Amino acid sequence: MRRPQQIRKFIVYALYLLLFSTVQVTFSGILTFYGIRADLLFVLVVLVSYMFGFYDGIVFGALAGIIRDYFSAPSITTLDGTVTTALGIGLFLMVAAAAYGSSFFTVRIERNFLLAFLSVVTATLLYKIVGHFLIFLWSNLVPGLTYNMGLSQIITRSVLPQTVLNLIAAVPIYLLLRFLGPYKKGVNPVLIDEKRKGDNSWLTM
Repeated sequence: MRRPQQIRKFIVYALYLLLFSTVQVTFSGILTFYGIRADLLFVLVVLVSYMFGFYDGIVFGALAGIIRDYFSAPSITTLDGTVTTALGIGLFLMVAAAAYGSSFFTVRIERNFLLAFLSVVTATLLYKIVGHFLIFLWSNLVPGLTYNMGLSQIITRSVLPQTVLNLIAAVPIYLLLRFLGPYKKGVNPVLIDEKRKGDNSWLTM
């Protein structure tokens, strides 16, 4: 990759990290339902990974995770009853989201915008379902903690709203990455080279 292209990539990624983390924190009332808000950084990481590949996704996801931990690391009650900040959860989540997005139907099926949106939907569903399951397990391990959400509440007030909101947010984020993203024409040239070597996972988005 030529130096101007690398500079463009780094600048765009840095600007998007700054922009979406600021919007997420400052304008938290945007796209909300039942107290659930669109997870802009999560959507951004999944789409970057799906559209531009594993290496872009992992690095971008790790940086997004560090920012997430800095601004909104969750609190957790330990086994001895102490409440502490759970640093590292955001980093783990974003790296996992990047790994998932980069591998979502990209081995034998060509990348396209419909699958990009589907990757956001399925990643959000996995994140929310696994998250609730882990919280349920932890609540049963720690004395004094209770988990008071029923299955219907989990679905209607958490999983579905988060999925719909993330899907809505995915539309403008996808367009930004496609037309004002880190690569001209919205395509990572490394993926083109992989296709020429026999990889069938690349297609102009």
